[in-house]
Amino acid sequence: MVVMRRSAPGPEKNRGPEWPFEARMFLLKGPYEKCRPEEKPTFRAKIFKGRQMNAHSNLDGMIAEYMQLATTNVSDALDRLRLDGAPQGIFPLWPGCRKIVGPAATMKLVPVGESSASPVSGSLEAVMAGRPGDVLVIDHGGNMEVNSYGGIVGFTTHHRKLSGCIIDGVARDVDEYKELDLPVYARGIVQQSIRNRCAFGGFGIEVQLGGVRVRPGDLVMSDGNGVVVIPKENAEEALTITKECKTTEERIVEAIRGGENPVDAHEKVRYDSMTSPPRPG
Repeated sequence: MVVMRRSAPGPEKNRGPEWPFEARMFLLKGPYEKCRPEEKPTFRAKIFKGRQMNAHSNLDGMIAEYMQLATTNVSDALDRLRLDGAPQGIFPLWPGCRKIVGPAATMKLVPVGESSASPVSGSLEAVMAGRPGDVLVIDHGGNMEVNSYGGIVGFTTHHRKLSGCIIDGVARDVDEYKELDLPVYARGIVQQSIRNRCAFGGFGIEVQLGGVRVRPGDLVMSDGNGVVVIPKENAEEALTITKECKTTEERIVEAIRGGENPVDAHEKVRYDSMTSPPRPG
């Protein structure tokens, strides 16, 4: 199994025009704590190099715009782009849980027989590899029986200033996250410990949320409606379309408020075609 580490970032005020995808990779062949980079042959690889932003000079500006939108609007934009980015069944773990938008810091949990790596130590390593503003994304294959995320890792997530956590699985220690104001989205809640019930499968790797691909640095967004995944190479185009979709719906509401027949208001803006790709020519 391949685990990827980001090179330690130097001091900077923002993320600049490129997302940080320089990684250090090494093989995980036994207990995670014994698999340090200095003990295993390593090689450096630059992946997804050269992602430039045009209208937005930095990632923070794009995130700020997405924060003004809803996952429903983004889902419509992804439909128009014919992108599969809407995993189902992952929701906020309590009423009032804050919205999350940020680059994915990915990790994977696997059955005990597939790895001997500690899920707690591995999860802490994954959080430590993240950057402020990142969103921890945990792929546990939708496991509803075994915990994926607990209070120690949750506190570390908060302490390291990650934006929150999205889990294809279940979590515990929800009251602690509420006290920290740490947004956590998952499929449900359990009370049992993660220890000895699963193993760590790696971080900084491609994972899935409900069958939807998530790569390190893809934008992920969660609110009361659920989760969307925005491929990094489509983030700007999706943002433009998302704003168009929101504006169209606002026009319909304003027309109805002004006394227009709701059906006429709906048909006037060709609402049913809003998520269809533009016709060529």
